[in-house]
Amino acid sequence: MRIKSIVSYLVGLFIMTLGIAFSIKSNMGISPVSTIPYTMTVIWGIEIGFATIIFHCILVLIQFILLKNKFGWENFAQVFVGIIFGYFTSFSVYLLSFIPESGSFLISIVYMIISVFVIAFGIFLYLPANLIPLAGEGVMQAVSIVFEKPFPKVKVWFDITMVVISAITCLIFVHSFGSVGLCTIISAIFVGITLKYIVKIHTILTGKEVDLKNEG
Repeated sequence: MRIKSIVSYLVGLFIMTLGIAFSIKSNMGISPVSTIPYTMTVIWGIEIGFATIIFHCILVLIQFILLKNKFGWENFAQVFVGIIFGYFTSFSVYLLSFIPESGSFLISIVYMIISVFVIAFGIFLYLPANLIPLAGEGVMQAVSIVFEKPFPKVKVWFDITMVVISAITCLIFVHSFGSVGLCTIISAIFVGITLKYIVKIHTILTGKEVDLKNEG
C-alpha cells in the first residue's frame, strides 16, 4: 500500500466533505450522498459528523445482512472510514462557518456550483487510490453482487432511494423538504459529468489515464 495512494485517498475524502459543506452552505439542499445524515441533523439536531458516522455504520450492517458469509474485513473496515469521513465532515462545516451565509439566490448558486466541482475533484483523488470504499459504495456493491445487478444501475437507484427517504422523512417531521433541494438534483446530475471532464483535462495535461474502476 503506497503512501501516495493513502495520502490521495485521505485528501480526496476531505475534499469531498468540503463539497458537502458547500452544499449545506447553499441552503438549497445537500448532495445525495449526505441527504440522510443531514436529515438526521435537521430533525433530531444530531451533529452532522456524528450523523454521518451513524449512517455509515447502518450501511455496513446492511452489507453484513446481505453478504452473510461473504462479508469480509474490508467491509468492516468501512466503519473506520466512516468515522474519518464523519470527522472530516464536521471539520469542513466548521471551516465554512467563517465564510458569509448565502443572502441571495445568486450566492446560493455559486456555493452550489463550488460544491459540485469540489465533490467531483474529491472523488477524482479518492477513487483511483483503490483502497477501502465508503460504506455507500460498499452497500451498492453488496446489492450488485447479491441481486446480480450492474453497479451503475444500483448506484442510480441507491441515490434516488436516499433522496426519496430524506424528502419523505423531512416532510413528515418538519413539513419541508429539509435536506433535499435544487443542489441535491444538480449534484446527482452534474458531479459525474464534472468528474469526467476533470479526468479528460488531467489526461490531456499529463498524458496519463486515471482508473476510476471503483466507480463501477
